[in-house]
Amino acid sequence: MRSGRVALWAALAAAPFAHAAAPRTDTILLLGNASGSQTVATSGAQTRAEFSFNDRGRGDHITATWTLDADGLPVQYQGGGNDYMKAKVTETFALRGGKASWHNRSEHAEGVPADHAFYMPANAPPEFMGVLARALLKASDHRLRLLPAGEASIREVPGAAVAGLELYEISGLDLSPDPIWLTATGATGAFISGWFVVTGAEGQAHIAELTHAQAAASSAWAAALAHAAARDPGRPLLIRGARLFDPRDLSVRAGSSVLVSGAHVVRAAPDGSFAVPADAEIIEAHGRFLMPGLWDNHQHFDETTGALDLATGITSARDMANDTDAFLERVARFDAGEELGPHVWKAGIIDGAGPFAGPTKMRISNAAEALADVAWYADHGYGQIKIYSSVPPELVPVIADAAHARGLRVSGHVPAYMTARQFVEGGADEIQHINFIVLNFLFDEVKDTRNMNRFTAVAAHARELSPDKPQVQEFIRYLSAHHTVLDPTVNVFEAMFCGDPAAVTPGLEAVVPRLPAQVRRGQLSQALPVPKGQEEAYRAALPALLALLKGLHEGGVTLIPGTDSFPGYELHHELALYVRAGIPAAEVLRMATLTSAHVIGADFERGVIAPGKLADLILVDGDPIAHIEDLGRVDLVMKGGRVYDPAQIEQALGISPRAAARAP
Repeated sequence: MRSGRVALWAALAAAPFAHAAAPRTDTILLLGNASGSQTVATSGAQTRAEFSFNDRGRGDHITATWTLDADGLPVQYQGGGNDYMKAKVTETFALRGGKASWHNRSEHAEGVPADHAFYMPANAPPEFMGVLARALLKASDHRLRLLPAGEASIREVPGAAVAGLELYEISGLDLSPDPIWLTATGATGAFISGWFVVTGAEGQAHIAELTHAQAAASSAWAAALAHAAARDPGRPLLIRGARLFDPRDLSVRAGSSVLVSGAHVVRAAPDGSFAVPADAEIIEAHGRFLMPGLWDNHQHFDETTGALDLATGITSARDMANDTDAFLERVARFDAGEELGPHVWKAGIIDGAGPFAGPTKMRISNAAEALADVAWYADHGYGQIKIYSSVPPELVPVIADAAHARGLRVSGHVPAYMTARQFVEGGADEIQHINFIVLNFLFDEVKDTRNMNRFTAVAAHARELSPDKPQVQEFIRYLSAHHTVLDPTVNVFEAMFCGDPAAVTPGLEAVVPRLPAQVRRGQLSQALPVPKGQEEAYRAALPALLALLKGLHEGGVTLIPGTDSFPGYELHHELALYVRAGIPAAEVLRMATLTSAHVIGADFERGVIAPGKLADLILVDGDPIAHIEDLGRVDLVMKGGRVYDPAQIEQALGISPRAAARAP
């Protein structure tokens, strides 16, 4: 392997400019489905790339050109097109006389000293990962300063070679290392990131092998982090002097003690009211807020989701769609303690065929295929089926009946050409995303909800559907009578409807400055372009959704909080939005603990701190009932009796410490 690496370095050192290669076209896959392409062509010193893909009507389309110096560092970059949410992007970079200047929608700099620094564009084609990898390999210590900020390094993953491609990991761009596959001559062979795969001819026939080798490297990194960040007390543990929140009656009892032995709670009672084992480890709470671990009911797990969950007090979560291979292996590692992560309830996605189909291999066009997919999920330990937008409406009852017969819950997006009421009538137990409640009343105008209509129509009309309208009140009564659950993900629509694509995603303002430099750049709002003349409607959309949320809650509809966005920290904001809507904070905390456990049938072991329950709990430096934002101050996390220090996890991920405690 080493001889191949030396040959590669020699080839790179001899290259005067960007890697010279014949024009090529890469295929873009989303969970194995062809969804777009990337073309790359180099002429002399200049490379041109065009990158586009379709993900349910969303997706980037970027055309860029760049020039590199002899060290592979950018001296010129120009790109433009649209981002994932179809907002316009334009970006330029130039290096002259050792001074760099760059402009994009959120960054503007002139004359910055740039001695041997690499500019990483904010919206670049995937090929630019290969450009960075080659520059890092040419650097003497395989390390480069990044512009606008940060530092990147690269290492070859020992023993990871597939069909002539070598696996490298780049550190400094994300919370975990980014993999990149290179050919023997240094050309980009494949880039695989979760559901998203970009590969040329070299990797097309070997995606399964590439993914497996990459997963092995990722799991080794995750195991090292898990072993360093988790602690098994190995003896009884007592938390003393806490203010204990009980979601059953919404009480807070000062001066409380909780005794844990092994994975379970033994006692929860007033301080000094019971005997404590002589060998017990004692943690003094000093009046901090002790509550059950939080639930995030809408996630899609990747390399760092589990770690971020535990760092923010989430001890239970639902995955609402993922691949059917690596994801199951990841959950097994969570359960074995080989990777940081919560207890995971698995929901398997099923979609129909078509141009707006979701990223899943489970695509159906008839009843037989629907029954086969439900059976597969049931056989592999899933507890829920998530129906997606392209499922033919006539197959919804088929899926629901089969799932219920196997003891599975049924939820999802309301499929196109179907109302939310019809979805519930067809057997759905739950609806994902509050926008589908609004779309129930817009069916005459918007029947096809597979594309961006399911967002733009809601932004334009949400203010017209207040909960005091008779038709809204009637539908709320219908949902309540059918015990329909809603997973609202309000934070997603806040970012879409009133976010600024040049500013940080709402709710992450206090967190983003703590993230590694390059990670910060990716935390901009996924805001929709606002059509001319609809500015007022878009501004009114979030308040209208919050009013609807409160109306649903007061009407008896069960709400369970989920994010479908940046893990961990965004859940705290989701809960703050519920409080902003007018729902009492104690009731919001119950939704995020006991109610969530009850919905999936786990309340026998989770959701409350009581004898015999799993020791899933968090210690908060503050009072979330008085200030819901204090949930951002989790000091200690326990999952099944194992202890985690959030500050230690954050440090391992490159996240800087949070600010000092808020003054009382």
